[in-house]
Amino acid sequence: MFCPGFKDVDAFVKRGLGGVVAATKASGLLPQAGDEFDFYRSFPGFQDFCAVQGERLLHCMSQLMQHHGCRSFMKDRSKLTGLEERFDLVIESNDVILEKVGIMLDEASGVTRSQPVMPAGYQPPRIVVSSWNRKGNDHSGETFHLLHAKNIQRPQLKFKEKVDNSNTPFVAKIFVKPNAIKPLPSCELTERPEDLDVPPALADFIHQLRTQEHMDDMFSHPYQYELEHLVMPEILRSRPDPQLYKPLAETSCTFIETLEDLVALNEKLAKTTEFAVDLEHHSYRSFLGITCLMQISTREEDFIIDTLELRSEMYILNESFTDPTIVKVFHGADSDIEWLQKDFGVYVVNMFDTHHAARSLNLGRNSLDHLLKLYCSVDSNKRYQLADWRIRPLPEEMLKYAQADTHYLLYVYDRVRADLFDAANGQSNLIQVVWSKSKDLCLKKYVKPIFTEESYMELHRKQKKSFNSQQLVAFRLLFSWRDKLAREEDESTGYVLPNHMMMKIAEELPKEPQGIIACCNPTPPLVRQQINELHQLIKQAREIPLLKVSEVLSGFILCSSESTLFGPHDTSHVSESDLMELSLQGSDNHNVPRVILLFLLKEDEGVGNSGHLTVAQQKACSILESFENPFRMYLPSKDIHISKNAKYDPSTKIYEVNIRTVEKTLDPSRQ
Repeated sequence: MFCPGFKDVDAFVKRGLGGVVAATKASGLLPQAGDEFDFYRSFPGFQDFCAVQGERLLHCMSQLMQHHGCRSFMKDRSKLTGLEERFDLVIESNDVILEKVGIMLDEASGVTRSQPVMPAGYQPPRIVVSSWNRKGNDHSGETFHLLHAKNIQRPQLKFKEKVDNSNTPFVAKIFVKPNAIKPLPSCELTERPEDLDVPPALADFIHQLRTQEHMDDMFSHPYQYELEHLVMPEILRSRPDPQLYKPLAETSCTFIETLEDLVALNEKLAKTTEFAVDLEHHSYRSFLGITCLMQISTREEDFIIDTLELRSEMYILNESFTDPTIVKVFHGADSDIEWLQKDFGVYVVNMFDTHHAARSLNLGRNSLDHLLKLYCSVDSNKRYQLADWRIRPLPEEMLKYAQADTHYLLYVYDRVRADLFDAANGQSNLIQVVWSKSKDLCLKKYVKPIFTEESYMELHRKQKKSFNSQQLVAFRLLFSWRDKLAREEDESTGYVLPNHMMMKIAEELPKEPQGIIACCNPTPPLVRQQINELHQLIKQAREIPLLKVSEVLSGFILCSSESTLFGPHDTSHVSESDLMELSLQGSDNHNVPRVILLFLLKEDEGVGNSGHLTVAQQKACSILESFENPFRMYLPSKDIHISKNAKYDPSTKIYEVNIRTVEKTLDPSRQ
């Protein structure tokens, strides 16, 4: 017996999954925030029941967190910030647990610890069939390769245009602009004839202005002018008569995977007045993510486009997607708009987002599942919600799941518009609000994740852990290593090294490579491959002087921006002897952001037998004194010793000042 009451793993999983589904449905039936909840809240019995059940839930969650080695809830937390802290703990624990599940599924699919280290792009050739991806007892030979199946060839290898993971801003991929009112800016910067008579200095200034204008055009939204001058179509100003959808089984669904079929689809869409759109995306085995599938539905037909195969040709759809006379219906298009720009160079003009319509109607739940249940009496099948959409060929069941995402959306679009008119007493003001919010979404621009020297601090602040100087440097080096490797291998940062593992390594600072592996359970494949490099990074961090973050760090004062008690003139925690004994070690400290850097007060080199301080050291002293008196730094310096070598060294400012003084002395007219 696998577990008391369960004969095997399948029985345990089915029971657990059923309990989760039942709990999720029950939570959806609870009174929603607003008038309904406030009404129930007015009864003391309801308040007492909520308090008791809330404590039980928090206790169960704490036990789960402790079981997985996460920080758990503490009863003595501040009542003022307790809710926010608990929410952060839940997010952190979810990340830890889901990362473990994902990596363990990877191992179950064939990548285990006992296997030798393989190249980053290696894919095991075999297909693993296990209980979680078996289709059914009557068809044991057919499988669904859910989640992150390892037998999938990376689609990036077949892309005609190489994925750009460089640390540079995103440039729009569009080179043809259909339905344009304002044409695309020219990429050429030609010299105008009148520039020949302009003085060189002014000509250079004009050139800089033109270059800046060109750069602004390069990074601007190609359809910004068209969207800003777009007027809500007349069809949205009147109450619609909802047109019932055709049964799913009776609707033709065409799978588009050739250029000819894509062109034919675009011609069909150009003849319609509205169509529904949805995307399926994959982000775990790609740094920027990959759009794997596009679903489009008209009133008569459904279409599924293989965007992995047609990635370079998808720009053809701009003709219909940017047509202001055609309404494009999305649900929750925040990410979809960015994915279309990033992967295909496709933009949307004239969109209606049913998610914003649901919010305006105060339906309580704004998900597409809820709208399908409310208007179509359809229960969404979430079996493939976490499926790996890179799989080719797609199983029939996954195609049906994808088709259902847009098949009912046009009917939902009719129903929410009718309800918006009814809620506004027959007026179109609520429709106007939803349409305006949808237009703002269309103006959204995709922005690439850019790595900077301060990028790691954002994650460090979210984790709310207090690191000393060695741990902080280790975290910075690990963060930089992870970002660089993820871009090179085109893997997500979560696949290379999950956040909780990176924090654990930085916190423990293992002395041996085996210690790094011990901090990762299970160990990510790329960590095993790069274990020696990671070990060198940890060794580099351990050589940093061990100090608290809020104290002086190896020759400079590092003041944590998280401390609300620290002010720029607070030196109560730093003794003068500490400052004088510290020196700046290495060149890596310049990367530590959000710090107050005071130049070294004492160096082994630069302090002669005479005991005089150098000019730089005296400046550092004056800066330190300014913390006691902020105006002291502006007072004239006293008894400043200037090295004789500096007076005669042409590379120093002292030399320049000295030369000017000599020249003025020799030539009084230059005074």
